Amino acid sequence: MRSYRKELWFNVPSRRGFVNITPQVEASLRDSGISEGLCLVNAMHITASVFINDDESGLHHDYEVWLEHLAPHEPLGMYHHNRTGEDNADAHLKRQVMGREVVVAITNGRLDLGPWEQLFYGEWDGNRSKRVLIKIIGE
Repeated sequence: MRSYRKELWFNVPSRRGFVNITPQVEASLRDSGISEGLCLVNAMHITASVFINDDESGLHHDYEVWLEHLAPHEPLGMYHHNRTGEDNADAHLKRQVMGREVVVAITNGRLDLGPWEQLFYGEWDGNRSKRVLIKIIGE
């Protein structure tokens, strides 16, 4: 079995945002030379996510509204975490809901995604550099 590792770095210039990382993951898969196996993609920061869904702006808007309803950024004082001098407790909760990583099967040298599925980096506390790990294993 072979393995391949790559890091992607992001600095989303706003507090929250979505980045379609499917092309970068596909390029990493080509670079790996692996045709059958598994591809792990995970956010290496506690206030960011990797998830799979449709690349549709209305859905992204709905995620924004839904997540802000579940874990509003303000009032900052409603979170004990923010009493430590932080202001990102909501980002930690959003990450918990949206997840840390995805694993995608590799079949015939391609990501085995369903119709309309794309991979996304979700930023919940931006304006700083964060990384995503791609780890591919297989033959």
